[in-house]
Amino acid sequence: MILSELIRKFRVAAFDMEQPYLFADEDITDWLNDGVKEAAIRGRLIHDSTTTEVCTVSTQPGVANYALHESLYEIDAIHWLGSSNPYEANPLSLISQEEMADIWHDWRTRDHGTPEYVIQYDTGIRLVPAPREAGVIALEGYRTPLAPMTLDTDRPEINIIHHEYLIQWALHKGFSVPDAETFDLNRAALAEQEFTNYFGERPDADLRRITRHDIPHTVKPYWV
Repeated sequence: MILSELIRKFRVAAFDMEQPYLFADEDITDWLNDGVKEAAIRGRLIHDSTTTEVCTVSTQPGVANYALHESLYEIDAIHWLGSSNPYEANPLSLISQEEMADIWHDWRTRDHGTPEYVIQYDTGIRLVPAPREAGVIALEGYRTPLAPMTLDTDRPEINIIHHEYLIQWALHKGFSVPDAETFDLNRAALAEQEFTNYFGERPDADLRRITRHDIPHTVKPYWV
């Protein structure tokens, strides 16, 4: 559905068909855009491996830290290609700082070389070791929409089968606004629950942190 159709369906569901409207088009549009982001995160709906600004990062010799595109929240594959051999992709292992310290206690000061590991933070990544030459990071992962809907003909950047449920998020946000005419916590809660039933619960920050690394499942021996 295009944006104008989503707004019309929202008004039907909210019993807001008569002018002057209770809800402004601009507010409904904001809530629908929020709904697309929320759906993309909860359902992991947008996987990207081809968008250059999201999936490609240029690296410099001796530099370990790089920013990620603001839309990217989860990496599931990452490689580094050095300038001396740009056709040989070196796979990098996603890892936590704690696990990295178990492997190389001197990982922060280790000499530059061919990156083998990558630590993902909230908005960036760190290569370990830092590359000794210029290169390119190629990655794949899950992201939120690149641009919000603004025009009547714009469409959500998720499959059309999900579009109808975006209206539930807009209803949840609309009826949560403390306004004498529209405030209705019961309707807001029912709409949020229907949205959650379809797209799932929102992962909290701790779960998002856990998914940012892939710790090998091995048995570690201990002397007793």
